[in-house]
Amino acid sequence: MDTKEILRRHNIRPNKKMGQNFLIDDKVAERQVGYAEPQANETILEIGGGLGILTQKLLKRECSVKVVEKDRKLQEVLQERFGDKITLIKGDALEVNLGSYDKIVANLPYQISSEITFRILKKPFKKAVLMYQKEFAERMTAKPGTKKYGRLTVGVNHYAESRVLETVGRHAFYPQPKIDSALIQLTPKKPVYRLKNQDFFFSFTKAIFSQRRKKLKNALMNTKHMMKPKPDEKTIKRVVDKIKEYRDKRPEDLTPSQIAECSNKLLKEMKRSK
Repeated sequence: MDTKEILRRHNIRPNKKMGQNFLIDDKVAERQVGYAEPQANETILEIGGGLGILTQKLLKRECSVKVVEKDRKLQEVLQERFGDKITLIKGDALEVNLGSYDKIVANLPYQISSEITFRILKKPFKKAVLMYQKEFAERMTAKPGTKKYGRLTVGVNHYAESRVLETVGRHAFYPQPKIDSALIQLTPKKPVYRLKNQDFFFSFTKAIFSQRRKKLKNALMNTKHMMKPKPDEKTIKRVVDKIKEYRDKRPEDLTPSQIAECSNKLLKEMKRSK
């Protein structure tokens, strides 16, 4: 049964606000599941089960499948198609208890891509193969010194290696979105740097990238009010003297390790000020 027929039978109209663009290209779905390499003894988490195109292919791999779905009508479709072959988690993927799992395979709702990504990155898993908007995927995997490089890149890099597996054209979805998508693989890793305070590192990163094209010494002074805890002007001046090799660079040109180093030095100076 094709996508339009399933939607008609269940009286479902794709909800743009919820980012409901259903994957209809069977070959893309097959490749997405293949990239994850699901094993028979593994539990796979699928976020946003939709009409079940990925679910069906995961079940053929004889792995355990957990599916999170918020939409009530889509929950009915999944229950009708798969019954007790899956564990259906009804609710918002940002709020429900996801439990434990080995891998993640999902076509994420685009509107909440960032929030869901960081939620899953903070929990243990072996590998994730996720569909994103192409532009978002490019920002996740960007290199320092490029236009797409930013705090999203630095944040994801803190938790995982990310790489683009393939670009997926808009024709692979129904309704057809206005932009292309991309499949990303995330593999957990420990960062190569050590942090004095992780929360401050993320606060620091967010602040300096709000002025990504300013010299770091100016960005620090201009955005100190955004950092938590907030450094005073004297502390900023002291740390600028201690990061001579970075202070005249732009935030967008700094590697995650260099950003971590600057964050640690600023926090150290703040503690000295007390």
